[in-house]
Amino acid sequence: MTIERAGPATSRLTVDDWVQAGFAILAEEGTTALKIDRLCSRLSVTKGSFYWHFTDIAGYRATLIDAWGELRDGDRRHFADMAAVPPRERLTQMMSSLLNTRHWTLERAMREWARTDDAVAASVRAADQRVLDAVRQAFMDDGFDHDDADLRANATFAAGIGFLHLSGQTPHPSGARRRERFIDLMLTR
Repeated sequence: MTIERAGPATSRLTVDDWVQAGFAILAEEGTTALKIDRLCSRLSVTKGSFYWHFTDIAGYRATLIDAWGELRDGDRRHFADMAAVPPRERLTQMMSSLLNTRHWTLERAMREWARTDDAVAASVRAADQRVLDAVRQAFMDDGFDHDDADLRANATFAAGIGFLHLSGQTPHPSGARRRERFIDLMLTR
């Protein structure tokens, strides 16, 4: 089906087009801007296009939450493939992927949204648990016992969230150096 845009051109929109628009709005403006009118304006389409894909804003938000979970899972799937990578390098790659510029504003927006929405909070918790498990394993592979690895994994994860929230509007150039120094400290016995 061809979706009529508000302008002169026509093209087909997909659910992913709507999801990407929602991610952009969340990252740029926060959850309060996540409204049908705002989405349609961003995509230059009528509300009919929205209702072609979604029954209501609640259904759209559920789709957005699921899509974010899948996006985060995709980003973190490679953690399992890194078992052969030395633990320090693995930790660096993990932290960099969590704070990469491609997703850092969306990550912050989703964490803010999770404070007021149980479904978002559950998605964030599930993604966080997979990260914690991978970080804990990296510390164990570096020779720490389970308890020390668990403590270090939780501290590293908490610091990563702190780095995320302290990063301001754009990542600070010294951020990578600080993260490297932090990893050195966490690996010190």
